[in-house]
Amino acid sequence: MGGLMQDKLKTSKSEIALVHVNGILMDSSEIVRKLSKYRRDSKIKAIIVRIDSPGGAVAPAQEIHDEIYKIKESQKTVYASLGSVAASGGYYIACAADYVLANPGTLTGSIGAIMAFNNVEELAKKIGVRPAVIKSGAFKDSGSPLRSLEPEERKLLQNVVDDVHQQFVQAVSVGRNLPEEKVKQFADGRVMTGKQALDFDLIDEFGGLEKTIQLLGKKIGIVGYPSVLEEKEEVPFMDWLMQSVVSKNLTQSILPATGPRLQYLWQP
Repeated sequence: MGGLMQDKLKTSKSEIALVHVNGILMDSSEIVRKLSKYRRDSKIKAIIVRIDSPGGAVAPAQEIHDEIYKIKESQKTVYASLGSVAASGGYYIACAADYVLANPGTLTGSIGAIMAFNNVEELAKKIGVRPAVIKSGAFKDSGSPLRSLEPEERKLLQNVVDDVHQQFVQAVSVGRNLPEEKVKQFADGRVMTGKQALDFDLIDEFGGLEKTIQLLGKKIGIVGYPSVLEEKEEVPFMDWLMQSVVSKNLTQSILPATGPRLQYLWQP
């Protein structure tokens, strides 16, 4: 039935589950729900997280990252398969996995944080808009689009960005078993190829989704090609068309933000 979530099960003996992380991350609830379900399913022995995302908001990436650690604590293996792009928050998620595969041309890395603002102060003056703000503290309207940042505000917000950046560095250090000082050498927001990421020990080897499935199958003792459990959402064609034209993520990424966003996001 259209719009309903259905389990696409190749065989009732599937031991590997596949979860996709696609697009700009603004909400993690559905992905965490799937991961949590497979974590609690005794028939599932391992999980592949397939990532095609440039990242997004900080908290969703951290929530998915933390759920992957819960899966590992439950004695299940997690492999990450990086698609075309698995950068910033996309890589934040990947570094929690037991093993990471990417293609040589995958765009990844971009270890950093960003907070962007829109300033329409000059436009407001031209159309005769004069803001009136009543606030409870000096920093309550920091980032207002109707005025420039004061030096004290810029310093405060820089500290916020630096803090979440350090959280990213620590996550990579722990997940990839690398010294923080080594991670900081390339944790400047730079995007890199999968080939460069292998040189930096951010991934373990080259390979696409099919290779990831085969390797994980061997890891958990499956003889032959593993069957994979994947939850599919069947969407009627017209619904899919409307979602493509006016998607939440597309709208949020194109239209000006109504307020500052703290993000692990690669923005070319």
